[in-house]
Amino acid sequence: MATLPSLGAAPGEEPGEQADFPGDAIEVGRIIGAWGVKGGFRVQPYASDPQALFSSRRWFIKAPTTALRQAPPRMLRITQARDQASTVVASAQEVLDRDAAQALTGAHVFVSRASFPSAGQSEYYWIDLIGLAVVNRDGVLLGEVVDLIDTGVHGVLRLRRPDAAGDLPADLSERLIPFVASYIDDVDLAAKQIRVDWELDY
Repeated sequence: MATLPSLGAAPGEEPGEQADFPGDAIEVGRIIGAWGVKGGFRVQPYASDPQALFSSRRWFIKAPTTALRQAPPRMLRITQARDQASTVVASAQEVLDRDAAQALTGAHVFVSRASFPSAGQSEYYWIDLIGLAVVNRDGVLLGEVVDLIDTGVHGVLRLRRPDAAGDLPADLSERLIPFVASYIDDVDLAAKQIRVDWELDY
């Protein structure tokens, strides 16, 4: 079980202070309801391993397209967060009771990319792969990563072909490449490029 220990305000931070929404904010989950009677709330994380939520004491909040009953705080200072089945249960300084927690239902949760824990050897955050150019061993551009698909066994890169017109259907405009060692030769985040063992006619 991953757990964020109980915390007070960060050093040098006043309880009422509001931080600017970070430029590198990544959406990592959605608040789905209250938990208990003391202001706890449940978050549905978008990743199967919600370490990005546990790595940050500041969660930034945006209301959904359908407005909430009242505008949520722009930022929550998290005092506790823990796994609860497939969700994360959290508490924040700004959420004092069940009514306040329930009022957050539907809000989107963001954290700063800079707060993510470091990825392990040969591990990558999917968000860092979006936008990378994919070339094969001959240096031929196969496309740009526009999304990743989780099959449950491994990830699959979804590429936009470089010559694809905007109105083409997905089967003609996209290329799918399994994100597994047998096909992925190298991921160079600095160069914004992935090199693969893959041919144009695959």
